[in-house]
Amino acid sequence: MAKAIYWADHYADIKRTGQEAVKLIRPGKRVFIGSSCGEPQHLVRELCEASGNFTDLEIVRLMTLESTPLTLIANKTNCRSMNIRSFYLGSAAIDIFARNMRFITPINLSAVPFLFKNRHLPIHVALIQVSPPDDFGWMSLGISVDVTLAAAMSADLVIAQVNYKMPRVLGRSFIHVNDVDMVVEYEEDLLTIDEAKESESSNLIGRQIARLIDDGSTIEIGIGATPQATLLALSDKNDLGVHTQYLTNGIMDLVSKGVITNRKKGFNEGKLVASSAIGTSYLYEFLDDNPAIEFHPSDYVNDPGIISRHYRMVSLNMATAVDLTGQVAADTISYDYFSGVSGMLDFIRGTARSKGGKSILMLPATSMRGNKSRIVPSLSDMAVVVPRGDVQCVVTEYGVVNLFGKSLQERAMAMISIAHPDFRDELFFEAKQIGLLGAERELKESIHGVYPLNLEEIIKIENKPITIRPAKPVDERRLQEHFYNQEKSDIISRFFHEKTSFVREEAEGMSQIDYIKDLTIVAIIGESGFRRVIAVGEYLLDEAKNVAEVAFSVNRNYQEKGIGKILMRKLSEAARENGIAGLIAYTSPQNQAMIRLFKSLPYKIKTFFDGDVLTLSCRFDELK
Repeated sequence: MAKAIYWADHYADIKRTGQEAVKLIRPGKRVFIGSSCGEPQHLVRELCEASGNFTDLEIVRLMTLESTPLTLIANKTNCRSMNIRSFYLGSAAIDIFARNMRFITPINLSAVPFLFKNRHLPIHVALIQVSPPDDFGWMSLGISVDVTLAAAMSADLVIAQVNYKMPRVLGRSFIHVNDVDMVVEYEEDLLTIDEAKESESSNLIGRQIARLIDDGSTIEIGIGATPQATLLALSDKNDLGVHTQYLTNGIMDLVSKGVITNRKKGFNEGKLVASSAIGTSYLYEFLDDNPAIEFHPSDYVNDPGIISRHYRMVSLNMATAVDLTGQVAADTISYDYFSGVSGMLDFIRGTARSKGGKSILMLPATSMRGNKSRIVPSLSDMAVVVPRGDVQCVVTEYGVVNLFGKSLQERAMAMISIAHPDFRDELFFEAKQIGLLGAERELKESIHGVYPLNLEEIIKIENKPITIRPAKPVDERRLQEHFYNQEKSDIISRFFHEKTSFVREEAEGMSQIDYIKDLTIVAIIGESGFRRVIAVGEYLLDEAKNVAEVAFSVNRNYQEKGIGKILMRKLSEAARENGIAGLIAYTSPQNQAMIRLFKSLPYKIKTFFDGDVLTLSCRFDELK
């Protein structure tokens, strides 16, 4: 029976300098290095200094900021001291990693701990960074738990850098002194990352996403300028929860504002759960011994089964490119690899099983220079990270579409509608070439229209939410169904005659619009992606007279509830802002609802009766 070891005695016995500890590493071994901002910088520097004494070391790491450029050492001419096996390549230069592409290990983040613990990928040495031990000998992995805990617990040799600046983070983040083979006491500042530079596209995307997130949702979000802008846009929300890979300064700010309370998560309520932190020193101070925060390993945080237990779980992830069918690339541009592992698919699939959950992919419509579209015809030269069948909402600065349950043709039209206007005609042409769009589809001027987000509004009628917004190409079938479901008398009021057929071309004319000369606003109800149109208001500009003709159609069950007035108000405001001089409507003298609706405008109304048609008109420069 092994003799019990008092942890403090063991700690004293295993204390070494960094140089002494690194000398224990033998040639040909696989060495794991703690992730991202939790990287044990002192130990990595010592490893670099001693690199000439090694042969065939394999370095394994999840994400690195390259504070000490091991990749440069690995790529020296004729240098065989070490190879790099990366699960996530972080911010290191693309050309460096292109030469190490053969070492990338594609795998979902939730599966990496299993890889270590079951010795499918044996870890011989783990270099980790921890907080000082508490009174019971427990040391916290602090800001980097993710796959680091699994690597440490399964490694043959564990060398821990004890850093007094590492915060003591609660949760399953601890390793005991008796489970460590060497400790190196070395105090130094932790790696930090400043906030990303603000961009207009990121801010627009953030505002679009904020409209999709309900109070009481639990969110997962990544790192970067767009996630940062999205968090800022959530400042007016209430009782949000967090279950995410990376805890950032933006999340900390929402906690301080009382936006994130974790009270309505449905699972782990009251706790902000993550697996690592990336940010500033203020963030790390915020984490230290904070009882409202728990860090857990990736096989817990990224487990789709755990994710699905949260109420209204929302995953918010950055994509590099999305093709017209909905396939997603998130770690490559052409053949340049940025990452080989991602927690994205774990969260998307977990979110899909959550009650009220939704997954959202966000991407700027173009590359940073604006010369390439990130929405592409197909991902022929990019690795697919998220299959098309798993994709729900996609957001660019030009709009939001929900691809779930949509045909390939519907997906193609939807994706073109949120691409940068300069690339839409090219995408339309390519979509027809590869058979995603039928031969009958025509390229229209409206394909360049920019969606007016400011016209969106959510109202409540009888305590049910109704979204009022400009029509989108994805509404084509919904508009057809709206008219097919209308009462006969309402159809006659709208079209002046009996009408039993509402062909695709008519609905296409309402849904594929330029939002300036031609504008359709719809009122919709139901779940995102499967909503039903209950009212339609539209104007069409007569350019010769600079006057727009308006027409309306409201479902019988929603008439006389104020929806028509809202549509009229929005159409008149949009027309005025677009430089249109006034409005005109043609209706039956018996259509009192339309007459009252037109006369509700704050302008002088002129009427003209000609046989069976009553003409109503107004000019915006003639107030009542």
